[in-house]
Amino acid sequence: MHPLPAAYAAHLSRDRRRSAHTVRAYQATAERLMAFLSRHRGEVADRTTLDMLTQSDLRAFLAQRRNEGLSNASAARELSAVRGFLAWAGAGTPRLKGPRVKKGLPRPIAPDEVMALAEEVADEARAPWIAARDWAVLLLLYGAGLRIGEALSLTGAALPLGETLVVTGKRDKTRIVPILPAVADAVSRYVDLQPWPIRRDTPLFRGAKGGPLAAGVIRRSVQGARGRLGLGERTTPHALRHSFATHLLGRGADLRALQELLGHASLSSTQVYTAVDAAHLLDVYRTAHPRA
Repeated sequence: MHPLPAAYAAHLSRDRRRSAHTVRAYQATAERLMAFLSRHRGEVADRTTLDMLTQSDLRAFLAQRRNEGLSNASAARELSAVRGFLAWAGAGTPRLKGPRVKKGLPRPIAPDEVMALAEEVADEARAPWIAARDWAVLLLLYGAGLRIGEALSLTGAALPLGETLVVTGKRDKTRIVPILPAVADAVSRYVDLQPWPIRRDTPLFRGAKGGPLAAGVIRRSVQGARGRLGLGERTTPHALRHSFATHLLGRGADLRALQELLGHASLSSTQVYTAVDAAHLLDVYRTAHPRA
C-alpha cells in the first residue's frame, strides 16, 4: 500500500471526520491514481509525480477507469475524489471538465447513479451521524419508494425496522411497504450514531441542532451532489421514488401491486411509469437495432 493514500485516509478520518465508507472509497481512488501514474511514467509515483501531473495524465487515468465500466456519475465522483487527494497533497489540479449525463426526457436514475448520488451526499456531510442520516433517508426513497415527506414524518415508533414498514401518505392514507436489509441497516446505523434520544413520539430524522429534519436540507444536498456528479436537473429526491417504481415495473412488477407500494389513490397515477418504461425500451431498441 502506498504511503500517500494511507496518510490521506488518516487525514480524512482524523481531521475531516469522514465516515469509514468514505475513507475507504477515497483511499481506493488515491491508490488507483498512484498505481496508474507509476505504470504510466515507468517509475514509482510520489509527491513530485503529483506536482507534475498534467491534464493529459488525468484524462488518461479517467479513460482507463471508464474502460473498466464506470458510468458518467461514477467517473465524475472519481474525479472529485482525485481533486480532493491532490489538494491535500498540495499539488495543483489540472483543469478538466468532468463527464456529464446527457439531458433529455425524464428518465429514472440508474442504480449505480443512485448509489453514487447517495454516497456523494453523505461524503459532504459535516459529521458522521449526519452522513449516516442522509444515506438512510435517500435509501428509504429509492429502496422503499417513499415520498420525502413520508420519510421525514417517521417517528421512533417505526423502530426497530423489520421486513415491512407502515407509512402514512397523502390524505393520511396508510400503506405497508417492504424494507430491504440494506435500508434497515442504514437506518439502524444512523440511530446508533445520532446524538439524541429517540422516543416513539419524536421524529426519527433530526436536523443538525436536534429539531425535525427539513426536506429542504435533503433537497439542497442532492442539488449540490448532482452538480458535482454531472447529473441532470431532474435528479431530485422525488426522482429516487420515481426510479424505485420504474425499476420495479421493468423487472415485472404488477401494476396494481406497484400502485399499493406507491400509495397512489388511482391506477392512472401509476400508469405513467409504463410510459417511462416504454421509453427506456425504445432507447434500448434504437441503440441495439442495426437499422434504427
